[in-house]
Amino acid sequence: MAAIELKGVAKHFGETVVIPGLDLRVHDGEFMVFVGPSGCGKSTMLRMIAGLENMTRGEICIDGEDVSAKGPADRGAAMVFQSYALYPHMTVAQNMGFGLRMSGTSKSETERQVLATAERLQLTPLLQRYPKQLSGGQRQRVAIGRAIVRRPKVFLFDEPLSNLDASLRVQMRIELAKLHADLKTTMIYVTHDQTEAMTLGHRIAVFNQGRIEQVGAPMDLYRAPVNTFVAQFLGTPNINLLPYQWESASLEVRVGSQKLRLDQTLAKALHGELANGIHLGVRPECMELTTEDRGLPGVIEFLENLGDVMVVYAKVEGLTEPVRIKVRPDLLKWDLGQRVGLLPDWSSTLIFGSDGRRMT
Repeated sequence: MAAIELKGVAKHFGETVVIPGLDLRVHDGEFMVFVGPSGCGKSTMLRMIAGLENMTRGEICIDGEDVSAKGPADRGAAMVFQSYALYPHMTVAQNMGFGLRMSGTSKSETERQVLATAERLQLTPLLQRYPKQLSGGQRQRVAIGRAIVRRPKVFLFDEPLSNLDASLRVQMRIELAKLHADLKTTMIYVTHDQTEAMTLGHRIAVFNQGRIEQVGAPMDLYRAPVNTFVAQFLGTPNINLLPYQWESASLEVRVGSQKLRLDQTLAKALHGELANGIHLGVRPECMELTTEDRGLPGVIEFLENLGDVMVVYAKVEGLTEPVRIKVRPDLLKWDLGQRVGLLPDWSSTLIFGSDGRRMT
């Protein structure tokens, strides 16, 4: 096991700055997830940690040692790729033992470690098969097994599940979580899938244009995002980001061309933030459907039935985007085209200023 420390790490491709300068510490034994949209620099950062990409400047330390000038084989890191990268002419056993053979490990020790790892990953019956004879999930387990047998200090995963179908991704997420609990090795996992980030990570680092917007535990980032970028990136369906104006004289929030009145106690508590903010952030599960006279007036224009939950899309006059509300199907009293009231849970509502940063 080993901690990883990034100090002022930067990457330029010619005049293009991919990562302007990044500092981060990944704790010993931690499962850290890098998440962000495509092209935000998260995979480039992972490749620099692995030694597959040169830094423009900065320092990378693994287990307290500066490995910035070392090659990939000397860093104590094992990487699992999106494409599996298995040798098609080798069996599962040969693929898993390849790295050990290249490092001079004896044949008997290689076989022992391959067999032990195959048993852990339920690959023993597949050891004599070739990659073309395996399913996508089996190939990914072989790629992970090839990394495990090297007994690295850290594991680096670059979107390893993106080629799998939805049900298999869920299964593999569970297997990866169990694997980390078993090995207790430091892992960094790159993904653009916020569900993977929320379910796997001890901590999440949210990347945006080569910078880290926020680092923290999944639910901390979900409940208290530092800005609108993090708030919108995490959560399904997306958070409702409602532009508003605060009319203090009448104790009303104007959203679009509609108004929502606050009681005096609530208005007094939120007056400072409401007066200086420009957006309300309300998660779909923190918005209540009620009668038109109690909430922000809207009209139901679409119902998305997900089985355990119904996502209601309500049009508010003056807004370009519909407001999303999560409701239990058995509690939904309204239908398409009906007028409703939208009532935020103010204890969970976020207020963002003109710079996009959270004020409450």
